[in-house]
Amino acid sequence: MSRQVEFWYEFASTYSYPAAMRLEEAAQRAGVSVRWRPFLLGPIFGAQGWNDSPFNIYPAKGKYMWRDMERICDAQGLTLKEPVRFPQNGLRAARIVLALPEALRPAFTREVYLANFAGQRDISGEDVLARILVALEVEPQPVLEKAGSDEVKAALKAQTDEAIAKGIFGAPSFTVGDELFWGNDRLEQALEWARR
Repeated sequence: MSRQVEFWYEFASTYSYPAAMRLEEAAQRAGVSVRWRPFLLGPIFGAQGWNDSPFNIYPAKGKYMWRDMERICDAQGLTLKEPVRFPQNGLRAARIVLALPEALRPAFTREVYLANFAGQRDISGEDVLARILVALEVEPQPVLEKAGSDEVKAALKAQTDEAIAKGIFGAPSFTVGDELFWGNDRLEQALEWARR
C-alpha cells in the first residue's frame, strides 16, 4: 500500500495557501503520495456558533494571522495581498476540483490560491475560474457544467461530512489513516508519519 497523506483544505483558508504551494515538493522528497480533499469550513464553524471566520470575530487574532502570513509567505517567496474580501466564497472552486481528474487537481488548487491571496481576484466568479481552467489547457464549459451537477454537489457535501467525521475543525488539515495533523506547520510531521 502506498504511503499517503490526505490534504484537507478550504479555499478561504489563509494558511492553506502556503501549505498548498509547498505540499507536492515536500511530499515528493518524503516519498509520500497526496490526495487533495477540498471541503467547506462553513458547516464546521456554524456548528460552533460562528457565522464568520474566527480571524474576523477576534480582531487581535486576525491582526496576528495576517502578520504571520506575511512572514510565512516571505520565507516561501510567495506574494501575499489581502483578498478582495475575507473570507472569500470557495464553494464553486471546490466543486470544480471534484469535477476535474485527480491529476489536474493540485495545479488548479494552487492557481485558485494564487488568484485569491496574490492576485486579489474574486474566486467565487465563474469567469475567474474559467480563465484558470483555460490557462491549464482545460476546456472550461464541460468542467463548469459538471461542477454544477447534483453528483458533484453531493460529492462535496459527502467530503465535508467525512472531514467532520474525522474530527477536522480547521484548514489546512492532513490525515494519515485516523491520525490528524492541523495547520501548515504540521505538514512535515504528517509526511513523516506517513513515511514511517
